[in-house]
Amino acid sequence: MLITSLLLILGLALLLKGGDWLVDGASTLARKYRISELAIGLTIVAFGTSAPELVVNVLASAGGYADLAFGNVIGSNNFNLFFILGLSGLLAPVAVSAGTVWKEIPMSLVAAVALLLLANDQLYGAAPMMLSRIDGIILLGLFALFLFYIYRNMRTETSSPETQQTPRSTFKTVMLIVAGLGGLVLGGRLVVDSAVNIARFFHLSEKIIGLTIVAAGTSLPELVTSLVAVKKKSNDIAVGNILGSNIFNIFLILGISSTIRPMPFSTVFNTDITILLAGTVALFIAMFTGVQKKLDRWEAGLFVAFFVGYMVYLTLQ
Repeated sequence: MLITSLLLILGLALLLKGGDWLVDGASTLARKYRISELAIGLTIVAFGTSAPELVVNVLASAGGYADLAFGNVIGSNNFNLFFILGLSGLLAPVAVSAGTVWKEIPMSLVAAVALLLLANDQLYGAAPMMLSRIDGIILLGLFALFLFYIYRNMRTETSSPETQQTPRSTFKTVMLIVAGLGGLVLGGRLVVDSAVNIARFFHLSEKIIGLTIVAAGTSLPELVTSLVAVKKKSNDIAVGNILGSNIFNIFLILGISSTIRPMPFSTVFNTDITILLAGTVALFIAMFTGVQKKLDRWEAGLFVAFFVGYMVYLTLQ
């Protein structure tokens, strides 16, 4: 148990440093090529911070652990939305661009609705409910459409040119991003493995492990990256990271997982998906209350408080 605890601490340290490098590199890349930070956050940063979820889900799907795979993605998305975005808003009110309000937030809502419908579509047929290979292909198709939207966004939205900073070469910037992603993936892997070993020591169920410990562990890169981004006043990277990761998790990760092996779906997860839907709608509404297009501290506090209650509910369950 001592070695497991030390590996957990090492993983957290790698996550912290990796998140710092990734945000620095991504921000520099956005300024250098005048690409919007939101586009960088929705792609490079979101994909990098979702890498632990991808690794865990591919392994879980191949091994036939469907509850762990679903719990990881759904739990991670709720962790991202309520806890990470909430903590970011408590650290400093998070300003959100108009495009995010009307495009990216609705896209994350569409992803959650798609998961709910595809996972439950066997309600109207004779087959047991599952996320089939056809469902996986549909999710991957939706992911391709999302990437096309980002491609168009990168062409039409630009960031302000680099100012008052020593220019960093493209090679060094890319290496910084790669090092950051490597730290996040390795750190996330160490944290997840250590957390799961500790959880199994206390005899927790696969569903609870997936929705809580594994979900939180694989979301630590998003947590670190978003908090670092807010601290560095890169709000678009922070918000893009959260929304992009949630979209990646459903469209790409569950798409790949169910294409590798169809995954039986337990209806107990419908409650957790509904919570994700409600939270996304609440985020959209929050953009029009208080200071418009900004997640105020009191709203962020409500998100965190709800997440704590949600964790208590899962524990009691």
